[in-house]
Amino acid sequence: MTEYTDHHGPEGLRTRGTIIVVPGRGETRETYTRLGRRLAADAYRVRVVDAPDIGSPDADAPGVDGLNAQLARFDARLTAAGDGTAGEDGVVRPVVLVGADTGALAIAALLGREDTPAAVRPDAVVLAGLPGHAATAGGTWADELDVRTSCPAHRGRLTDDAEVRRGSLSEPVPDALLSAAYDSEVEVPVLILAGDSDPLADRDALVRTAKSLPRARLSIV
Repeated sequence: MTEYTDHHGPEGLRTRGTIIVVPGRGETRETYTRLGRRLAADAYRVRVVDAPDIGSPDADAPGVDGLNAQLARFDARLTAAGDGTAGEDGVVRPVVLVGADTGALAIAALLGREDTPAAVRPDAVVLAGLPGHAATAGGTWADELDVRTSCPAHRGRLTDDAEVRRGSLSEPVPDALLSAAYDSEVEVPVLILAGDSDPLADRDALVRTAKSLPRARLSIV
């Protein structure tokens, strides 16, 4: 079974760039079908990958060594995903990585490593819904939906997707991953997105991170 979901722009239009989307806890590629279609309609080449297993119940033991092993696998998957979008003239630039929740943490942690290969280096990054150190949410599925989104269409998509892992927002995020992401020194332009009512967001940490990066913008929506 393929590890990607692809969305192509309208035939006959010049592709404006390549966007790779990385889901977060409990999400599937189907979660981002609406986003992928919208971006593709504007002539972007969009590929959605599976959520990284960093911090999942069956992932490696926590800690720096475990995190390095997980990031190495994530690195290989992202590189393969990007290379797979290449046409006759190669991968269409700019390449933008878009991550949500732990997918965003994984991108930030990976790009902050000194040994990250040039092949996976994007031209820009969007980090949406970065969780903080107390980023867990319990309760019923209705409670989890309230944390995830207020959009009726998105709530319906999440509810109807049998592959969405319910209760995943109650799983703690590894401290090693959080530290690596928030202390990351990503050099490319970074847009950090946070919801003004997101109970999982650590706004003080987001502000500090945005100020510490050379080319970053924090937008509260």
